[in-house]
Amino acid sequence: QVQLVESGGGLVQAGGSLRLSCAASGRTFSSYAMGWFRQAPGKEREFVAAISFSGGNTKYADSVKGRFAISRDNAKKTVYLQMDSLKPEDTAVYYCAAHLDFVTLQYEYDYWGQGTQVIVSS
Repeated sequence: QVQLVESGGGLVQAGGSLRLSCAASGRTFSSYAMGWFRQAPGKEREFVAAISFSGGNTKYADSVKGRFAISRDNAKKTVYLQMDSLKPEDTAVYYCAAHLDFVTLQYEYDYWGQGTQVIVSS
């Protein structure tokens, strides 16, 4: 079992940066691929980024490619989402999730955090 806790959200002006963290519990964190998803008000939750268990493979949604970077530190059992050049449309609750395979569909993820709010003001 994996428990996930996100942090690092907040209010930032457009063009600014934030780094989200997702701390995991459990001894097998390094076996899991990790993903970030987000849900904006009135919209469905959507895929943002994913990283393989080793960190060697990453994938991004087109809307964040070139602006966001996912990374992980298996020794710290933490996955990060560096968000640069933020836009108002990035405003959402951001969730991290874990799955044994490197996937991007949210229904495939087994474990979820509680989310952290990101607000980007114009």
